[in-house]
Amino acid sequence: MKINIITAIPEYLQAICQSSILGRALAANKYQLEILCLRDFADGNLKKKVDDAPYGGGAGMILKIEPIDRALTFLRQKNELGHCVLTSSKGKVFQQATAQAWSQLDYLTIICGHYEGVDHRVSQLVDEEISLGQFILTGGEPAAAAMIDATLRLLPGVLGNSESLKEESFNGNYLEYPQYTRPEIYKGMKVPEVLLSGNHQAIKQWRENQQIDLSNQQIKPQKSSY
Repeated sequence: MKINIITAIPEYLQAICQSSILGRALAANKYQLEILCLRDFADGNLKKKVDDAPYGGGAGMILKIEPIDRALTFLRQKNELGHCVLTSSKGKVFQQATAQAWSQLDYLTIICGHYEGVDHRVSQLVDEEISLGQFILTGGEPAAAAMIDATLRLLPGVLGNSESLKEESFNGNYLEYPQYTRPEIYKGMKVPEVLLSGNHQAIKQWRENQQIDLSNQQIKPQKSSY
């Protein structure tokens, strides 16, 4: 799988994708990565501008369509554009099912949006718009990083322990149950007795009950941002 990221802040994604588990997987060629800096596709000799003031007035700056379209054309000419996504406050909320679908792709291209907005015509150039949740970020880069992480960890060989993915596949729409490790007691806080019992059936039932309880307590987002 190859992931393309189109961003005005390439160093942000480079640091994340070249660190820890994702960095080791990249070095081991478990996936490929290309980060395209928007400024490389912008007009101008020195200070290449990728945003401009909105028509009709208003605060902030809007990402321009030209450099984004040129970056997409660059990837399309290499036959490496694939499924194209824009991080957007108007998009569908990213879920585990999204990550699973993306992990089956040969090519995935993510355009990092801007907190003040992107020229609306860009939406006509992409396959879908995706939001991370009900909060505002300074740009689409943090959202893209989370989406990439969730997707890449599903690829064969990326995680050191493949059993983790097998267990997750049975979780359905439930949150993960609480986990504990040594010491058994820390400052008066104890590990639940059932986890120390050695009764695997009781432990399994406890974990399932915890998943249901935690999932019922979860607040579902009603509005989304990046």
